[in-house]
Amino acid sequence: MAAPRHGAFHPLTVAAVDRLTDDSVALTLSVPEELRAEYRHAPGQHLTLRRTPAEGPEVRRTYSICSPAPAAGGPGPAELRVGVRLVEGGEFSTFAHKEIGAGDVLDVMVPAGRFTLDPAAAPAGAHYAAIVGGSGITPVLSIASTLLAARPDARFCLVRSDRTAASTMFLEEVADLKDRYPDRFQLVTVLSREEQEAGLPSGRLDEARLTALLPALLPVDEVTGWFLCGPYGLVTGAERALGALGVVRTRVHEEIFHVEETAPQDPVRPSAPVAAHGRVTARLDGRSGTWPVRDGESLLDAVLRNRADAPYACKGGVCGTCRAFVVSGEVRMDRNFALEEEETEAGFVLACQSHPVTEEVEIDFDR
Repeated sequence: MAAPRHGAFHPLTVAAVDRLTDDSVALTLSVPEELRAEYRHAPGQHLTLRRTPAEGPEVRRTYSICSPAPAAGGPGPAELRVGVRLVEGGEFSTFAHKEIGAGDVLDVMVPAGRFTLDPAAAPAGAHYAAIVGGSGITPVLSIASTLLAARPDARFCLVRSDRTAASTMFLEEVADLKDRYPDRFQLVTVLSREEQEAGLPSGRLDEARLTALLPALLPVDEVTGWFLCGPYGLVTGAERALGALGVVRTRVHEEIFHVEETAPQDPVRPSAPVAAHGRVTARLDGRSGTWPVRDGESLLDAVLRNRADAPYACKGGVCGTCRAFVVSGEVRMDRNFALEEEETEAGFVLACQSHPVTEEVEIDFDR
């Protein structure tokens, strides 16, 4: 069977809308049998949902899959579940909270993302850990539940930060993991704006606090891999704390859910001027084309003018859906909150943030 096309959308029916908190819901999507192979996913991957209003441009948003991944070699999932937190002024999240109901049909892109864990590749006796904030629990819930079910010898430690108990997403699902795997699943909860009757004092999980806390919770140097997910400040603070504790960078995996407006940009070549008259050659789903890049235009937008099926979601350098390999030429990437250092060193860029430095650039979305 052919691999799913990059950026391919299919209509999926909403089976259920479950309210998790006052500002978050879980959407359960039914996957028809003929599409289940296309929606096979690794634990930690995400879906892009698309809405096309009667007036105005289409809106795309990316939401992580929280349900366990299907077993290796088995059929694809009959259902997919994603968590949606309401964002102030958020067009799609407001639509999800106020309008979407069971029986509605949504356009859903096939799964994507590399913030994943392969249980079959985990070493014997693997011990993983995650530090998450707010809705950052969503992909980690899929990662932890899939790993613990597939590997009876594996352990998982979850350190989660939320504002209050009432704002905590997937409270029951995480408690169920604790009940099901009491000896292999360790849960540590920190509330930033509310005192708990038992457990850690309230307050933010910043770099200093994590540097002191983590060695008291688990043998940091024996952890197989770390998964950091949530707002920019929490993820970068956790990354620095792990670095201070001697954790090798290759063992740390990150996914940022929200980037504050004050977050610094991360240019690959900050001094490289953009070419005045650039052209991009792009390969996508086995077909290539060459097109001009307009002044100030990103490579993604240049491709989209000619290939509407080019993959993208946030266009903000956060989700990683538009990841592409630079075959030849040179580009300048304005922001990068999705690709890890190993990926950029290997030649991958975010097409939505990339501009041609040389007049001719060739990129490959199929790598």
